[in-house]
Amino acid sequence: MVERGRQLVAQQFVVRGEHRRPFGGNYVTSRNVTLRAFGRYVFVVTTTGPAPGRPRDPAKDAAVLAATRELLVEAGYQGTTVLAVARRAGVGAPTIYRRWPTKEALVEDAAFGHTDAIPVPAPTGDLRADLRGWVAMFLDWLANPVTRAALPGLLAAYHLDEASYERLVLRSENNVRARMADLLDGDRDRADTVFDFLVASTVVRAMTRGLLDRDAFCDRTADALTVLARAGHPP
Repeated sequence: MVERGRQLVAQQFVVRGEHRRPFGGNYVTSRNVTLRAFGRYVFVVTTTGPAPGRPRDPAKDAAVLAATRELLVEAGYQGTTVLAVARRAGVGAPTIYRRWPTKEALVEDAAFGHTDAIPVPAPTGDLRADLRGWVAMFLDWLANPVTRAALPGLLAAYHLDEASYERLVLRSENNVRARMADLLDGDRDRADTVFDFLVASTVVRAMTRGLLDRDAFCDRTADALTVLARAGHPP
């Protein structure tokens, strides 16, 4: 049926065993899906528009995201469950599910949802020095305890979900790829090659060794990137 331009679809299911809920209970599984339980029956109602209700409380959002970051550092990706986050943030699990439909969505937002752009170093005119600044910037960001805990878990969770995987990659780059092209005189192909090598090397290093021997790694990687960037383009 259609109500005020919103399409509603209802389907009836029988709930048995541990899935049975009391009369009149509501449980929201995503922003557009509501389970309404009446005895042994659950009516699933989906909407094509935004779910009605009170506006989101920014303070609760901030508390949940902060709790998620703390647990990622303390307990790792596997130990960061929605129930653990709810207890730490002082909210109910349904409050979290109304905002983030899955644990992966919550962790991704906590680790990569910052509004501030990655602080790309300003060009100095010295290509090798500029590339070293990029290596140090990416390594420090990826070796951050929150990112280091979240990224492997998200990549594993999304390995069969190409759309989510692509979104995570684009979100983590945060539009900095285009800045590499600016550094290399607008040569997008050359910039993509250098950028891909930069990301691959710093991700592996951050996930396996963290900031151990940071300066030496940055020096070696900057040397390699400089050779790659100048291949066929002598200074």
